[in-house]
Amino acid sequence: MKTAQAPHRSAAAPPATPGPRPAGRAAAGHLRRKLSHQARAYAFLIGGLVCFALFSWYPAIRAVIIAFQKYTPGSAPEWVGTANFTHVFDDPEFGAAWRNTLTFTLLALLVGFAVPFVMALVLNELRHAKAFFRVVVYLPVMIPPVVSALLWKWFYDPGAGLANEALRFLHLPTSNWTNGADTALLSLVIVATWANMGGTVLIYLAALQGIPGELYEAAELDGANIWQRVRHVTVPQTRFIILMLMLLQIIATMQVFTEPFVITGGGPENSTVTILYLIYKYAFLYNDFGGACALSVMLLIVLSLFSALYLRLTRTDD
Repeated sequence: MKTAQAPHRSAAAPPATPGPRPAGRAAAGHLRRKLSHQARAYAFLIGGLVCFALFSWYPAIRAVIIAFQKYTPGSAPEWVGTANFTHVFDDPEFGAAWRNTLTFTLLALLVGFAVPFVMALVLNELRHAKAFFRVVVYLPVMIPPVVSALLWKWFYDPGAGLANEALRFLHLPTSNWTNGADTALLSLVIVATWANMGGTVLIYLAALQGIPGELYEAAELDGANIWQRVRHVTVPQTRFIILMLMLLQIIATMQVFTEPFVITGGGPENSTVTILYLIYKYAFLYNDFGGACALSVMLLIVLSLFSALYLRLTRTDD
């Protein structure tokens, strides 16, 4: 008798494993995923980039081109090479404008740079009403620059201005302020310092509050007075902030325009004509856009040097 045999079952073949994907296809897929992840970010940035390109990059590039052209409204531009630069070099106001700009910058460093630091030291030592005095110090920054300049123009009035009235009340000699060629520029420095020092004071105050109190306590135990504590503790601990704000102030003060334009009109005797005010005169009073752009390129080169120094000092190594 034959016994039934179980049917023979062949062992199932293992599933085939896919081979490695080509390197080019994997790289392309990674690039597509990366672009899709960044597409939303670029979609939000595109509006700002377009506005920045239209209102910053294009005018700057266009100004550099016009600096080498004879350009007047209503006529086709004509390439003149460096003739615009030669023309502005020969202008008697050119030397006065650069001299006034550099003098204004120097006076702003001597007056407008020291005053905010001293005020920050005073505010840092206060025990009461700190918030109130911070608001008072920052208040001029919130006033529109033209309004601030008009207020100071009335304040400096040689007849019934508040400045001379205060001097008369104290039985002191009055001053011509912005009407005198020897006092006009310093008067504008005072205006610019008052109008812009609020933000600088707050930055200094934040830096001072970041200094460890143990350093001051150790200095007091060693018998250091207030001046010695400022010299050996405060200044070394804030020297980086001081240097950065100094460079930023140089860049800002070399572009002064509102105060000469509103208060003095460049006078008296061109004693307050600055580079930016001279650019305005070339463009909108003389209709010489080529000369205005040539001056702008010169100012751009000077400011780029200070900007490069600022970026170099603030660069952090990864």
